[in-house]
Amino acid sequence: MKKLLKHSDYEMDSNKKLITTALFIAIAVLGSTFSFLILGAKCAPVQHVINVLSAILLGPWYALIQAFLSSLIRNVLGMGTLFAFPGSMFGALLAGLLYKYTRKNIAAYMGEIIGTSILGGITAYPVAVFILASNKAAIFSFVIPFFISTAGGTLLSALIVAAIEKRLWK
Repeated sequence: MKKLLKHSDYEMDSNKKLITTALFIAIAVLGSTFSFLILGAKCAPVQHVINVLSAILLGPWYALIQAFLSSLIRNVLGMGTLFAFPGSMFGALLAGLLYKYTRKNIAAYMGEIIGTSILGGITAYPVAVFILASNKAAIFSFVIPFFISTAGGTLLSALIVAAIEKRLWK
């Protein structure tokens, strides 16, 4: 199956990438109001959907910028916590890098899951301990909740990417 970025009519110049990044940021911020509980963990899948789409369509650096600005805006508006930064940025960057070097969607999906749940989950620990002064956090305490959230979003993004590819390559 051909990939999204290999379609010559779909490649974007920097202006289109900036506009798409801004649109993705808006969707991620608005989508942060949508969440549900799974096994006691809050699943907020929209940010992870946007991370994967950014990684595949825009590349690692635009995906990282999108994740950072989405987290920043959500925090400024009181719609997120400081955990939004490690919880989104590692996944977006790793998904983008793995996709860039493999051109395989599955690599982007795995990058989002590993980056968010493991790297983001572990880096949330110093945020909890040193910035939020929480003495109740353990180093791996965020890995499972981050995994639950990113798994839902990554699954949704895989369905969206498959639908887009099916439509483009009909």
